[in-house]
Amino acid sequence: MIYISFMELLSSAIKTLGEFRSIIAFFIGIAVIGIIGLLIPEAENPHEFKGLDDTSKQRTNESLMRTGLLTALAIGIHNFPEGLATFATALNDVKLGLFIAIAIAIHNIPEGISVSMPIFYATGSRGKAFFYSFLSGVAEPVGAIVGYLILMPFISENLIAYLLAFVAGIMIYISMDELLPMAHRYGHEHTVIAGMLVMAFGLLLL
Repeated sequence: MIYISFMELLSSAIKTLGEFRSIIAFFIGIAVIGIIGLLIPEAENPHEFKGLDDTSKQRTNESLMRTGLLTALAIGIHNFPEGLATFATALNDVKLGLFIAIAIAIHNIPEGISVSMPIFYATGSRGKAFFYSFLSGVAEPVGAIVGYLILMPFISENLIAYLLAFVAGIMIYISMDELLPMAHRYGHEHTVIAGMLVMAFGLLLL
């Protein structure tokens, strides 16, 4: 996501808009996703992952269910701009949009687990755990649909460039604030370089 943001999205925006306007749109994207993160209480933020591996706490079924539902809501709010990001990128380059969709899908796996685990242990129902995880994930295609309905009538080369810079800001924030710290926490920080190599060669081959 870092590689795509700087090498593809932001550079494409700069070619159309120039450096100043692209940077403004880039930091607006960072500000929007940062504000969304601040509005979500830390305990319910799907990217904080605190307490998921703490087996010493005995929670009641009611509190587990509440945790799962609040996490699902938080993820839904957080995923909306990610859906917009995928749409905006695919609008400019379908190949690039596919890679971003794959990167975001991988990023969403632990989010789904953070919703389904407490709900499953609260209810014992795999169906309910899946249902609420699914609902939280649906926010992404909804974000893409809303982006399509609102932006398509006004679409232009400049608007696409602004969206690319804006999306680059969103993806850099997610990578720097959430994914890299998590990779360091679990001892997989060096796989970031491998991920960049895979993304770079994938874009060259397709």
